[in-house]
Amino acid sequence: MRVVIQRVTHASVTVDGEIRSAIKAGLLVLVGIEDADNQEDIEWLSNKIVNLRIFDDAEQVPNISVKDMGGEILLVSQFTLHAATKKGNRPSYIRASKPEIAIPLYEQLISRLEQDLGKSISTGIFGADMKLNLLNDGPVTIIIDSKQKE
Repeated sequence: MRVVIQRVTHASVTVDGEIRSAIKAGLLVLVGIEDADNQEDIEWLSNKIVNLRIFDDAEQVPNISVKDMGGEILLVSQFTLHAATKKGNRPSYIRASKPEIAIPLYEQLISRLEQDLGKSISTGIFGADMKLNLLNDGPVTIIIDSKQKE
């Protein structure tokens, strides 16, 4: 699994002109799923996302997690995170999982994030044409790949 995490002041996802989900301060998490992903990836990433200390403490030092600050999470599926651009100018998405594999893993990630965060999270709609609106705070944007634990 590959995620792009953005610290946001607020974020929302709109589908067919209607706001599907919206959050205040917290994390917008874009997730790309590949066939090799499994429960271990879900558990590792969820723990990392919820406990990542990227919010400022009283001394303006990024030392607080989204869980510690009582923030929210908006999770949006984005298969294009697995785009291969080595050859030519048209990205290949061969590594991105098809819906029959990706949807169950996406749903498991939602459940695990809710468990680790201790409350419900917001989501987009898997496979839908979504419009995101966000105010990146910082800006802070972090990319994590569960297959490259750095």
